[in-house]
Amino acid sequence: MREADQHDPRRGEVLVEERLDDRKAAILRAIVERYVASAQPVGSAAVARSTDLGVSSATVRNEMATLERDGYIVQPHTSAGRVPTDRGYRYYVDHLAGAGMLPAAERRSIAEFFTSATMAMDELLFQTSHLLARISAHAAVVVGPQPEAVVIRSAHLAQLQPRLLLAVVILSNGAVEKEVVHLDEDVDEASVATASALLAERLAGRRLGDLPSLGGPPGAGPPPVPERLVRASCDALCVHLSQHHAEPLYVGGASRLAAEQDAFTQTTVARLIDLLEQHVVLASVLREMLGPGLTVRIGSENERADLRECAVVLAPYLVEGEPAGTVGVLGPTRMDYRKAQAAVVAVSQQLGRQLSR
Repeated sequence: MREADQHDPRRGEVLVEERLDDRKAAILRAIVERYVASAQPVGSAAVARSTDLGVSSATVRNEMATLERDGYIVQPHTSAGRVPTDRGYRYYVDHLAGAGMLPAAERRSIAEFFTSATMAMDELLFQTSHLLARISAHAAVVVGPQPEAVVIRSAHLAQLQPRLLLAVVILSNGAVEKEVVHLDEDVDEASVATASALLAERLAGRRLGDLPSLGGPPGAGPPPVPERLVRASCDALCVHLSQHHAEPLYVGGASRLAAEQDAFTQTTVARLIDLLEQHVVLASVLREMLGPGLTVRIGSENERADLRECAVVLAPYLVEGEPAGTVGVLGPTRMDYRKAQAAVVAVSQQLGRQLSR
């Protein structure tokens, strides 16, 4: 046997785990894949028939006994069948599953969705969560960019009335934010034009989180009219964003958790549905889970008690090369990990491309 380093996402430490020999690995793969497909404990005879090991059921039973002793499988009751443990699923994901590929029809469905998507940002993320739920057959989540991290592409001021302006900012995630700016004085078109140019120069390329400081420092005397308009516009936009733009999260296919209730306890299903409704909490939980690439958390690896019976598969999506948000699926540990990972990767890549246009 040889050893491989494995990162423990719960503790940030590196564990040393023995690599299984080829026979045990093939048996574990067969147990995981047959159990995921059938939801029934897998016996030695079924494993012997489904593998090309060329060994007897008795030999498979002996190997299964070793896998059980080492914590990769467990016997749920007195039948001869075994089911994977969280450790068994983890070994399968890390060493045996490989890179999954979605069927051509599902790849085409994802591509067509994003090719034809012309909707606003919020609607795009909402529909993407439902697309991922359909493709993966699990509850899906899409977390939008944290507002303070979004970059401002351009800004503009338009005059509506002598004391009324419209401030418009276009963001790197494709969103357009608008807010009416109320003034204490009449202003002329020339001052508004000067203020608009100043606002565009000051905001372009900066993050929304910098907006409170972009109105300009207070001066010793009364600032010029254009400067006052820029400050008023930045203040109005700050108020608007604080009231309307918490970190957005969209859930698709939450009802699938009820359909998968045979894989959960009733209490777990209720807690999961409750968690999916707490968008701020869930967004924070997913952000803490997410690594730099594809992340898979299985059962007891999850710190939250309400996720201990769950598998969570997450990936970031990039906008203009920078991490912007998260897509993922949530389901039972008895999950088709190859398909779930392939679906999450495909959707995250397409969403990132869409928002980078």
